[in-house]
Parts: sequence; structure tokens; C-alpha cells
Amino acid sequence: MALASGVLNTWNRFSVPALTPAFLNVAFIGGAVFFADWFDPPVLVLAWAVFAGGALQLAFQIPFLVRLGLMPRWRVDFRHPGVRRILGLMLPAAFGVSVSQISLLINTIFASFLPSGSVSWLYYADRLMEFPAGVLGVALGTILLPSLSKYHADANPAEYSRLLDWGLRVTVLLAVPAAAALAVLAMPLVATLFKYGRFGADDAWMVQQALVAYSIGLVGMILVKILAPGFYARQDIATPVKIGIATLLVTQLMNLAFIGPLRHAGLALAIGLGACLNALFLFVLLRRKGVYTPQPDWAVFLLKVGASVGLMSVVLFSTMGESAWWLYANWERKVGWIMGLVALGAAVYAACLLAFGFRPRDFSRRGAT
Repeated sequence: MALASGVLNTWNRFSVPALTPAFLNVAFIGGAVFFADWFDPPVLVLAWAVFAGGALQLAFQIPFLVRLGLMPRWRVDFRHPGVRRILGLMLPAAFGVSVSQISLLINTIFASFLPSGSVSWLYYADRLMEFPAGVLGVALGTILLPSLSKYHADANPAEYSRLLDWGLRVTVLLAVPAAAALAVLAMPLVATLFKYGRFGADDAWMVQQALVAYSIGLVGMILVKILAPGFYARQDIATPVKIGIATLLVTQLMNLAFIGPLRHAGLALAIGLGACLNALFLFVLLRRKGVYTPQPDWAVFLLKVGASVGLMSVVLFSTMGESAWWLYANWERKVGWIMGLVALGAAVYAACLLAFGFRPRDFSRRGAT
């Protein structure tokens, strides 16, 4: 499925790979609702749902590969120069991608020494943080990589830099308000989505602390997914890997520094700050190598976005109400209110951007490429 998605993305067929992951969710939901009673213990159905979901994902993509005439024809030849080159690029890339997973694994080990529930609190906060990180970071990174590779192959550094600039501006435009909203609405989100059954008020407070800590580094996490393709498209895999290793080491030092006073929230803060440091290193090296030159008016752009996010945050904080209400209100009322708050925040932010002169066409990819 991943191979098929890579092929389709290379041919600018982004909608099919974007829709494909939904089939895994369909398998999870269908398995839990209809087939759990057939397994002992019932949780095994979720493991088999991974297998079924993967098969559904691949089956969905095959017709599109056939239509493009891109179905693989298997022929094992490790002496082929293209195979050797890809293997040489894959090994460091695989290690670089695993750095963030290693960091999460180490954080889980640290959390296991904290009070009972710490691992779960981090997990729930991570789920909320990963939603904007996945939607924005993965989507933009997927779109950027094929186009950047094309500009590199065409020896067009000006367009390469301009496309990177577009990606960074779109990231700031969307990720900064997402991070602010996660921090301000942390308790309403946690209480609405998770506070049921054995998930009590104390758990909600602990998850809220971790989510606020994660939100501090959300922009950095998404920027990494935008800046790293700036190296990958040039087949420079080693630089992001080296930066990832250095960031991993610094993150563990921050874990040791933060875990005492902040407990589990300190672990979340360390991951977020580590991601910001990773993004900063990537940005600086892209500038030093002459790969990226910022377009004009970045200072004005950041000022306008910052003012819009500030007003949005004030409005949300003033209207969201007391935490106690969110902890003990019935779920129907909480769902309605959280949807209203999200819509209100989006409307205020959009209105501010329009007042500052932003227009959607200014950020269209067609305009950037």
C-alpha cells in the first residue's frame, strides 16, 4: 500500500492515497462492531482488522495503478544500478524516520516510572496532537516532495526555493492557530472526547497538562515534515538523519531536566521542544546550503498571523466557560458546544486574515508552482 501510494503521489494523483487510510478505520470499526464476539479475547479482532484494512487499502489502489499502466512487474535484480541507489538511500532514510518513534518509545519508558496512568495520559494527549500534525504535516509533505524532486531534476533552484517558501507559509498559516486552539481548548476537547467510563476528572486534568505541553511544539513538528523534503528531494538523506540523531539526544537530556518538576507533562514538552529544535536546524542548513531563500514580507506575514491567532485565542478563552462544566455536563451538550467553539475560532481567525488583506488565492499551490 505504501509503495502504491508513493507511485501515485509521484504522478500527482494525491486524492487516492489521501483517501486510502480511511479503509483501515473502516476495518477497525467494522471489526469492533460486528465481529468482536467471534474472538477470544475480543480485542484480537483489532489485530486482524489491521490485516483486513491493509488488504482493502491495496485493493482500492490497484485499479488506479492499472489505469496509469504502473503495475509493478516483479523481477529480482540486486545488481541493477537503480536498485542499488534506492537501497543506499532507503537505509539512512529508514533510520531517520525511526528517530521520532525511538523518542516516543523512550518517553514511554520514562513515563512508566511515574504515577500510574502517566503512559495513558501521554497517549491520549498524543492522539489529539497527532490530528493536526498528521492532517497538515503529512498532507503538505506529500504534496511538496514530488514537485521539489521535479524542480531539482530540472535544475530550477528558483522554483525549488519558491515552493519551499509556499509550504512554510501555509504551515504557519494553519499550524499556529491549530496549536493555539489545542492549548486554549485543551480541557473542552479532553472532556468531550475522553471523559467517559473509568476516565475520571483527575485523568482529564492530567491529559490537559500533557496536551498543552505538546501544543507548544506542534508547529515545530509540522515544520519538520515540510523542511525535511527539502533535503530528500535533493537525495540528501544524511543531513536530516544527523539532525534527527542530535535532536534525539537533546530531547533525552530535556526529559531528564523536565521530568522532575513537570512529571508526564515534562516528557511531552521535551518532545515538542525537540521538534522545534529539529526544525530550526533543518531551516538553518537549508539557508546555509543556498537551497532556500525566503520570499519578501515574512515579517509582516508573521505579524498579521500572530495578531489573528491572538484575537482568536482571546475569543475562545472568553467563551469556552469553566472547566467544571466541561467535566460534568452530559455528552450531547459538550459535543454541541465544542463544535460551536471550533466554528467560532475558525470564523474569527478567517475574519482577521481577511481584514489584514489575505485572500485564499494567495496560498493556492498553482500560484506557488
